[in-house]
Parts: sequence; structure tokens; C-alpha cells
Amino acid sequence: MKIILRVLLILLLAPLAAMAEDLPSWNEGKSRQAIVDFVTTVTTQGGEGFVAPEDRIAVFDNDGTLWSEQPFYFQLGFMLDRVKALAPQHPEWSEKEPFKSILAGDLKGIAKSGEKGIVELGMATHAGMTTEAFTKIVTDWYATARHPKFHKPYDEVTFLPMRELLDYLRANEFKTYIVSGGGVEFMRPITEKAYGIPPEQVIGSTIVTQYALVDDVPVLNRLPKIDFIDDGAGKPAGINKFIGRRPIFVAGNSDGDYEMLRWVTSGPQKGFGMIVHHTDAVREFAYDRESAFGKLDKALDEAEARKWLLVDMKADWKKIYTFE
Repeated sequence: MKIILRVLLILLLAPLAAMAEDLPSWNEGKSRQAIVDFVTTVTTQGGEGFVAPEDRIAVFDNDGTLWSEQPFYFQLGFMLDRVKALAPQHPEWSEKEPFKSILAGDLKGIAKSGEKGIVELGMATHAGMTTEAFTKIVTDWYATARHPKFHKPYDEVTFLPMRELLDYLRANEFKTYIVSGGGVEFMRPITEKAYGIPPEQVIGSTIVTQYALVDDVPVLNRLPKIDFIDDGAGKPAGINKFIGRRPIFVAGNSDGDYEMLRWVTSGPQKGFGMIVHHTDAVREFAYDRESAFGKLDKALDEAEARKWLLVDMKADWKKIYTFE
């Protein structure tokens, strides 16, 4: 009889123990429970909400959703460092914006150059080389650059709870993708190490690449011309183009993810939408409606009505980074 009781206790407690191991950096509460409930629903075979594994697609924004985006986007930090490194080859930059402001350390001056200036900055720092050369430049930068607030390598300033969420979804036969406004070839060198997401599952903004032969060796040259902007309405278009299935799970943090949130959660599978709300000024940053980076306004207003989970970083996460 004692053996039977022991077996019964093990069978009853095993699911609870397994659940306790899931999402360990998430506090118990509405947010964590909503995620677990959704995953349980779509993975319960024979249940009303069951979704076949091949249709379990999850998409994640990157900046502000999987890693920090303050005090500026990591890719902007890369651009600033590249301008400084290339400046000796371009004496004309000392009198030309936005390069002049960068070299003077004037962030407000950079902002004044607007979208036109940022595009020019991107072309100057991201084009004019082969794809292999650019990958090496980016990889070397990640190895040495440090975040201005935390003084850690940029690829360590990733959100531990979100990495756990990625692992949790994959353990339940989800296929996870990044769908970001950032440059795809800026993200790909580190996404597999940081998140377990391979390069082919990263969708981002691109510039034109062109096939060429250099000394009879095939190369892809990066040209100073925008190909695709994976932001706003571009995100659902990019998902359709590169994935070919409508996801059933989407996570973002800003109005740049609004169209992606709407498209995923209005599908026939009634997809799950979540927004990471930056509310922790001590451990990370606190911002939403007025931020120059990761502005969250329209999506914040509509989150409740559209049944998007609003994750309160301060209240819902025990830890934000592994280095805490």
C-alpha cells in the first residue's frame, strides 16, 4: 500500500514540479499564468484549442523585447563606433551632418538630422563591403563594445525571462523567429548564441546585395540602397514573405510592433499577443509614450481591448539579466 501511495504522489506532483521549473525568472501571477494557460491549450491533444506542431509559430521583436534598447538602439551604437573608426578616411565628415555631431559626441545633433540622416549614416557604415566582411566587423564589435549603462557586452544585455520564454515555447514544439526592424545581418551573428534562434529564423531590415566575381571568387556585395524595412506594416508582410505561415504567438514592446500584434492575434487560430512594458527604472529603464526609442503609445491604449498581455517588467520579472 505504501508503495502504491508513493507512486500516486509522484504522479500527482510531477506535473507541478515540471511547471515550477518553467519560466523561473517570472513571478507567479497573471502574466506568467496567461502564457502557461495558452501553451497548455494549444498543446493539449484532443482539446478544443489544439494546434498542430507545424503551425506553432512564435515571432518576437528584438529591440526592447529580447534585449534592451535604451539609451539607444544597439545598432545605432554600432553605427556611432563605426563612424569614429572610419573618420580618418573621411575628412569631409568633420563638416557634414550627422557625422559632425557624432564626432563631437552630440547626440541631440544626431537626432536633428532625422530619418534622412540616420539612413545616410546606415549606408556609410553598413555598405560598400561583402557580406562576409560585414559579418566579421559586426562580430568583432560585439566582442569588444560595452553597454553605456551596464558596462557589459551588448550580447549579454538580453532579458533572461524572455530567453526562458523562448526555451519554454521550443520545449512545447514551437518554432521561434525574430521579426525586427533592426538590420538582419547585424542580428544574425549572435542570435543563435543569445537566444537559440538560428540565422535562417531571423527576419529584419535589409539593404540590397549584389552577386559579383572578385578574382573569379563569387561574393555578395552590400550596396548603399535600402531593400526592405521590417518595421510597422512591414513586419506582417515580412512574416508572410519569409515564413509563409501566420504565427499563433507574438511578442513586442512598441508601436513598431502594432501591425504585427494585430495581424497575429486576428488570425483563425486566435493568436496570443504580449507586450513587454518597460516599467523598471532601477534594474533597466522606464519609458513608453514619450520615448525616442521604443515608443509605446497606440499599442498601450489598445492592449486591454485587444486582449494583449501587458507584461509589467518591474512586477512580473524576478530577474532581468543573468548578471544581476
